[in-house]
Amino acid sequence: MVLLLAAAISGQVIIDPVEPVVGGGGGFGRSKEMVPAMFIFGDSLIDNGNNNNLASFAKANYFPYGIDFNGGPTGRFSNGYTMVDEIAQLLGLPLIPAYSQASGEQLLHGVNYASAAAGILDITGRNFVGRIPFDQQIGNFQNTLDQITDNLGANDVAKALSNCIFFVGMGSNDYLNNYLMPNYATRNEYNGVQFANLLVQQYEQKLTKLYNLGARKFVLAGLGLMGCIPSILAQSPSGSCSEEVNQLVMPFNANVKTMMNNLNTNLPGAKFTFIDIARMFQDILTNHRAYGFSVINRGCCGIGRNRGQVTCLPMQTPCPNREQYVFWDAFHPTEAVNVLMGRKAFNGDSSIVYPINIEQLANLDIGTN
Repeated sequence: MVLLLAAAISGQVIIDPVEPVVGGGGGFGRSKEMVPAMFIFGDSLIDNGNNNNLASFAKANYFPYGIDFNGGPTGRFSNGYTMVDEIAQLLGLPLIPAYSQASGEQLLHGVNYASAAAGILDITGRNFVGRIPFDQQIGNFQNTLDQITDNLGANDVAKALSNCIFFVGMGSNDYLNNYLMPNYATRNEYNGVQFANLLVQQYEQKLTKLYNLGARKFVLAGLGLMGCIPSILAQSPSGSCSEEVNQLVMPFNANVKTMMNNLNTNLPGAKFTFIDIARMFQDILTNHRAYGFSVINRGCCGIGRNRGQVTCLPMQTPCPNREQYVFWDAFHPTEAVNVLMGRKAFNGDSSIVYPINIEQLANLDIGTN
């Protein structure tokens, strides 16, 4: 296993962005794999089962979650694929296993450390009890790394890691399950700009820690139009998007882009790229019919106004026309949106993924530093 980790990519393949590559087994170095592995850090938008065995209220390992996923419910907060599932397939990788479930050869193509309710700040998400904050996710990655390094040696591991994709999508819960929660004092301590500054300051420290562990190719997902999710829509008398919430998260996205430019300059050999989720989501909502969506203001599965007051319950019957819905539940997109955004992030232009897209990042030879 560890010898495979150090193997170089034997060739590159042009992947049709419309049809995802079907993942398979095997080791590193297969010609259709654009990178050796992808390591994933984040929250429920990309969690694929790390909360399943936690004492947590933030779980999705029950039907109808996974109703369109081969094998059924896995812990993904979707009816099917998440965004990183689609990106893994486009990179020629199989689906990346959850850290809580991965062992042996399953580690060959990377690990997903994401955890529902997790945030950049350790205190975020405590209403859900169990969750794995970003710091702890990095600690779990270090555990994986230690296992590999013990067998292979630091130099070979560093060479392999420099070609891997590190996907990080954090911050949503720091707003939804911290700043906007009445039982948190955060909103009384910081205004919106101050809170964004605090988050990105912490974010930079943690990303630098990943860099110091050997990460070089980073993909950072920005925050979406959180004021337009069914949970927030359900709180609006008019049922319209909350401009206040959308404006609240804008400084975070702006700060992340500034931080990213600084890290690209100051960390030798590092290459950070930013996915503008907010811009993508605005495009999807504005041009939803062109993308095949007809329902943009309520969840496919949930209870109450906009099917967003109570999220999808066990054994609840979801909408039958899921491919026409933008939102799966009170907080999360459908598989159709996840796949669409994954493809845009993979080969989109610099207006939505900046300064280069994931395909270009994967092909970039940055060496080791």
